[in-house]
Amino acid sequence: MKKLRSQQWFDNPDNPPMTALYLGHYLNYGLTLEELQSGKPIIGIAQTGSDLSPCNRHHIELAKRVRDGITAAGGICLEFPVHPIQETGKRPTAALDRNLAYLGLVESLYGYPLDGVVLTIGCDKTTPALLMAAATVDIPAVALSVGPMLNGWHNGKRSGTGQSIWLARKMLAAGEIDDAEFMKMATASTPSVGFCNTMGTATTMNSLAEALGMQLPGAAAIPAPYRERGQMAYHTGQRIVDMVHEDIKPSDVMTRAAFENAIVVNSALGGSTNAPIHLNAVAAHLDVPLSNDDWHSLGHHIPLLCNVQPAGEYLGEDFYRAGGVPAVVKELLDAGLLPHPDAMTITGKSIAEIYADAKMSERDVIRTVADPMKEAAGFLNLSGNLFDSAIMKTSVISPDFRNRYLSDPDDPDAFEGRAIVFDGPEDYHDRIDDPALQIDADCVLVIRGAGPIGYPGGAEVVNMQPPAALIRAGISELPTLGDGRQSGTSGSPSILNASPEAAAGGGLALLQTGDRVRIDLALRKVNVLISDTELAARKEALEQAGGYQYPAHQTPWQEIQRGMVDQLDRGMVLKPAVKYHAIAQQNQVPRDNH
Repeated sequence: MKKLRSQQWFDNPDNPPMTALYLGHYLNYGLTLEELQSGKPIIGIAQTGSDLSPCNRHHIELAKRVRDGITAAGGICLEFPVHPIQETGKRPTAALDRNLAYLGLVESLYGYPLDGVVLTIGCDKTTPALLMAAATVDIPAVALSVGPMLNGWHNGKRSGTGQSIWLARKMLAAGEIDDAEFMKMATASTPSVGFCNTMGTATTMNSLAEALGMQLPGAAAIPAPYRERGQMAYHTGQRIVDMVHEDIKPSDVMTRAAFENAIVVNSALGGSTNAPIHLNAVAAHLDVPLSNDDWHSLGHHIPLLCNVQPAGEYLGEDFYRAGGVPAVVKELLDAGLLPHPDAMTITGKSIAEIYADAKMSERDVIRTVADPMKEAAGFLNLSGNLFDSAIMKTSVISPDFRNRYLSDPDDPDAFEGRAIVFDGPEDYHDRIDDPALQIDADCVLVIRGAGPIGYPGGAEVVNMQPPAALIRAGISELPTLGDGRQSGTSGSPSILNASPEAAAGGGLALLQTGDRVRIDLALRKVNVLISDTELAARKEALEQAGGYQYPAHQTPWQEIQRGMVDQLDRGMVLKPAVKYHAIAQQNQVPRDNH
């Protein structure tokens, strides 16, 4: 039998003095020498729940059931904290914390006596941070979602997290509600523990963790307060112990085939525009090639099956009751649309095997391939003289947006508009209602200085609303474009994640208010309609002026990350980090500490 990693700390007959040193302090709160030298796997619980992270806080309770499962299966549990990530609480953006949490978890998984780990995932950036770390270290790992909140309700209608705020923001601008009603409408969407109940980044990434094979079947969609969530926690604890004995590692599960499956599932879900950033990052830490071109070629033609906000009507509880991820995968399997049915999961079985008997109910929530919400619902990967890559989510193109901008019979799926350029969200909020800009329905709102370097971290600000005067006139959305991100809960068909960003020398830094911009979705091209000579002159002038200016560093981590972070299309990873792969397999255990 293969020697456990933890035995190198706790039961190394070749070095009794160091063994004693490692053992001693792990006995001081009640563990016994017999337990630690029993040969039982030592299982970590990477705890993301805290008061700073309300969306993940329920993991504090769920961890108790995980512990029970680990013990029942013959393992020993060591729970430890992970740097907190809360999308709605962290300024300037929680995206800064994804790579920081990743780094900390890599050190914990590699440097401590752990044979396997349960990754407690939930709020947006938590899931990729933990999957990235597990990929880098490559010890047996299983993810456990905290689950979505219960459905929110306001005035008898479903109130979805994020989505309700974007709607209320427009109603406030139009004068339809006051500040007090805005607060009631927004807070009605958060009725319980758990993460966002819309198909935002949290639900998307937790669903994709299951589609990748890194969660037990059905684990993603169970609402956080349901009893089944605690039961899933118990089974997850049991499974990780068996995975250690079976030596099933992240690199065995998160293969190129698994990522291709996840891209297809994302399109069927109507998943978040943040998904390419995060899955590209996880893949990079496994040395698996994955690009935004893959998201287009593999996912754009896939139909939208899930009638869930923001692309649809329903919320997380409805999605779970309709069958959740298993029902979606089963429908894709039956239609022959899942590219790799034989991809292995953490169960040791293929994705086709574990979902062979999945059931679908409530057909208005999860549609069939024969009767989808939309025929082709994946992402477009766009390029042009303003950037090399930018993502557009087609499942949220509304009928009004399509009729206004994409229905010219002489120029189908294309339009031109006058650019209105903002340098960061503060500039946008200060000037969007300025009549001097003369913003009308033929304008394209552009925001720059919002990327991984410029913001820093990549701000969720591209889903800009029109001026209040236009909203009152009945124009509720304009084309929007930027080098930042937007919330996965937003229903805006923005062109976003533009790479390279303005702060990294991207073409958006050269754009000026009043320029004509052509957007051609059929050709997947976005270009400013000025000559190459003029572009070159602007570039030279900007370089002479010292380049695109962005705010100074405010913390040490901001400076460190800005100095080594890659662009959004490459996963916003730390460039030096992606050369480290399967370090627990290559190096076994680190050097002794004394």
